[in-house]
Amino acid sequence: MNLYDIEAKTIAGKTEKLETYRGRVLLIVNVASRCMFTKQYAGLEAIYQHWKDNGLTILGFPCNQFGSQEPGDEASIQQFCSLTYNVTFPMFAKVDVNGPGTHPLYEMLKEAKRGLFGTRSIKWNFTKFLVDRDGNVVKRLGPAANSGKVEKELAKLLN
Repeated sequence: MNLYDIEAKTIAGKTEKLETYRGRVLLIVNVASRCMFTKQYAGLEAIYQHWKDNGLTILGFPCNQFGSQEPGDEASIQQFCSLTYNVTFPMFAKVDVNGPGTHPLYEMLKEAKRGLFGTRSIKWNFTKFLVDRDGNVVKRLGPAANSGKVEKELAKLLN
């Protein structure tokens, strides 16, 4: 299975194949609205606005596995993202990124790019995966990676 064969449910409840994003550079992020990194939404949206016409799409996947920092339902998550950070990049339904219920996308991402010391598990919200235009996972960035670092890595794939 490759990235484009994977399906995910959008935040509006529609099932979508990631094939939709073929040929685009992707930044895939597990997000949460009550996390110390939540303010990264602003930087992610700024990056999206700056680079979307050059082929970037950011995909946000809410996750409640870290300190119950995403307790709301999809409607409340969408409202929070829209009203608080004016998020316009695609958002998806809540997923598990670790454990027996791990979403197939995150199984693939973690296998493709291991974390610190070769670990597979996601350590916290706002872990970021960069995917090139051919669907190859090329980089994994930790939650503390700020928008400047993220944008520098994306620019290598978008220029």
